[in-house]
Amino acid sequence: MTPIAFPNDPDQFPGEEASFALQGPAGKLETITSVADPAEARRGVAVICHPNPVQGGTMHNKVVTMVERSLRELGVDTVRFNFRGTGASEGSYDDGNGESDDLAAVVRWVRKVRPGDALWLAGFSFGSYVSLRNAVVLKADALISIAPPADRYAFETLALPQCPWLVVMGEEDEVVEPKKVFDWIDSLAKKPELVRMPETGHFFHRRLMDLRGAIKHVVQDWLPPKRG
Repeated sequence: MTPIAFPNDPDQFPGEEASFALQGPAGKLETITSVADPAEARRGVAVICHPNPVQGGTMHNKVVTMVERSLRELGVDTVRFNFRGTGASEGSYDDGNGESDDLAAVVRWVRKVRPGDALWLAGFSFGSYVSLRNAVVLKADALISIAPPADRYAFETLALPQCPWLVVMGEEDEVVEPKKVFDWIDSLAKKPELVRMPETGHFFHRRLMDLRGAIKHVVQDWLPPKRG
């Protein structure tokens, strides 16, 4: 389905899948919103962050779109966006610093158009670092981290969320070292819900439906109330 094109910074959350540009700190941010089936719709919006653009990551990544699908099927409306310098988004890559500002700009828009909704954050790989790094300051109500790169960034220095938090990690990830992730989680006083997926690499090839099932199984207990 091709998203409907809306003007920049719409003053309402679109009622159908839509693409538009939000104003970010480094220029326009290419954005896509999707809505849940009205019969399942919950009072929540999930903002999903994509993997490292230097390595080809975009909001159209298959893991990102599977996370989006999983949450939307549970009734949570979704927002995907391209970080600065990716796709049609303006600006240039900033190793998680400027990307944190991009995420904050998207969240400000979500809170403006859906002030009463729960805010969920999710991310894959680099996107899981950016969303985790900002979960506390953005007051996320739930967090989903897929293949968090604990071997590449100083995760031990991050303020950790107190909200419900899921980590999904492939045991045969060839990009992020699984042991570093598991050791980091073991070191935490308050641990996230961890799903270890055996025989699974970084991009969940042939395991995307298993990823969908794992996400839905855990987060269904966290869902906000239904709309209406």
